Amino acid sequence: MLEGAKGLLAIVGAIVVFTFAHKDLGDVADRLLHLLHVNPGSRFAEAVFRAADKATVQQIVLVGFGVLVYAAVRLVEAYGLWHEREWAEWFALLSGCLYLPWEIYEIARRVTPVRVSILVINVIVVIYLAWVLWQSWREKAVIVASG
Repeated sequence: MLEGAKGLLAIVGAIVVFTFAHKDLGDVADRLLHLLHVNPGSRFAEAVFRAADKATVQQIVLVGFGVLVYAAVRLVEAYGLWHEREWAEWFALLSGCLYLPWEIYEIARRVTPVRVSILVINVIVVIYLAWVLWQSWREKAVIVASG
């Protein structure tokens, strides 16, 4: 259910991203920062305004499609796990591995305790999933060999 919820939430996120394609992002950023009570003179606000000024329609649409791809992966995984398909376990392992290069890249850019913690947790999850799949494969091999 968690994977399905992430997929549905990503679809909503993609719709929101697509709505920004033809809006003044500087104005959107200003309203959002005001809503969040962020000081417009802060470094964070300045970074948000710079990003809003640089963003192109093509980049926004590309991000929207990226979010839709993420949603599709989550929904396919949710379907397979819900219906107890064997391929879904492998799919979950592979989708967990997809985050590793990004997390390593982020740590290479700047090491922070949060980034390292996220990487460690994801590595533990991937190792656990691989171990469960390995145990399942071994049990099936024993059944076939004795069968």
